[in-house]
Amino acid sequence: MDFINRKRMPSQLQTHRVEELTYAVEGLHVKGLSLIPFQPVRRIIVYLRGGKGQVGRVRLARLLQFTDNHTLVFAPYYRGNNGSEGQDDFAGEDLKDVTVAIQILKAQFPEAHLHLIGFSRGGIQGLLTFQDAQVDSYIIWGGVSDLHLMYEERVDLRGMLRRMVGHPKKALQAYEKRDAMKHIGKSAPPILIIHGGKDVQVGIHQAYTLEAHLKKVGATFEAFYQLDEGHVPRPNAMCQVLKVIQQWMENIEFHKTNKKL
Repeated sequence: MDFINRKRMPSQLQTHRVEELTYAVEGLHVKGLSLIPFQPVRRIIVYLRGGKGQVGRVRLARLLQFTDNHTLVFAPYYRGNNGSEGQDDFAGEDLKDVTVAIQILKAQFPEAHLHLIGFSRGGIQGLLTFQDAQVDSYIIWGGVSDLHLMYEERVDLRGMLRRMVGHPKKALQAYEKRDAMKHIGKSAPPILIIHGGKDVQVGIHQAYTLEAHLKKVGATFEAFYQLDEGHVPRPNAMCQVLKVIQQWMENIEFHKTNKKL
């Protein structure tokens, strides 16, 4: 299992090589952007973008926020986006675009720690895949956890949801298939919830709903709320949240390494 094409991107970085990677998912050629360190890979971060189409598209600057000299960052575009074949399915068949990429990366770097970060729409993508992918941890950042709640809160997105998923009262099976929380139990990988209190794109109640469920089932999690921030934190708050993410990953890796000893 491997990527079927690697396109070197023009960005010149001292620590990483930037490549657009193509891989096969059920006969479709799906693409993603990757930052590959020149040093040995000790950590992999798979970043799940938000939005749809050009809104929320994968950007190099975003991926650079998570890098260090030994971290590989990969972000799938999802099928139907940015040159990937197929049609965007909004947390449906495109979940395989996530899991297949993780399988390839794990096969190539079996000793590396692997963390999943789901932002905005990527939140539900991650909640539906992080357990099967057997990641070391999942970070849901300003993420959707409940599509029904999203439908109720975002009147402006109801048309898009009806086109891509269906009406909640008519497409019961489609929404049931995208109900991630019912599958999350005590044994799930650790979860870090990050959310802004003034987020109007994805309301903080999405985070509170997820937190309540994780408490109920006894899952391992932490929550970091920035109550004065919106969907994307302002510069100072962004620096703070990136430090929280880095510390979280280091703690997870430390405990996992010690368990092996």
